[in-house]
Amino acid sequence: MEDWSQAAGRGRAEEAGFAYADGELINSEKLPLCRLRFAGVLHTWGFALYLASRDGYADSVLPSGLPVGNPEECLDCACGLYLDSPAT
Repeated sequence: MEDWSQAAGRGRAEEAGFAYADGELINSEKLPLCRLRFAGVLHTWGFALYLASRDGYADSVLPSGLPVGNPEECLDCACGLYLDSPAT
């Protein structure tokens, strides 16, 4: 699990069963990252990345090859793709 404690961000809930994760850039611009879908099990969430080209979310797979994972895995994947790894 990556350490994203230095990244500004917030979550939002707009629809029942979904959680949205956004990043916040230095200029306060909001950057949508991903959407999690509650699958009925606390540690298993469906994962969808935000695609700016579609202005929406597309179901995605995690580096594990699975379309579901725990929230930390999902956030690590989305932040790694959009914000780069904090280790670099």
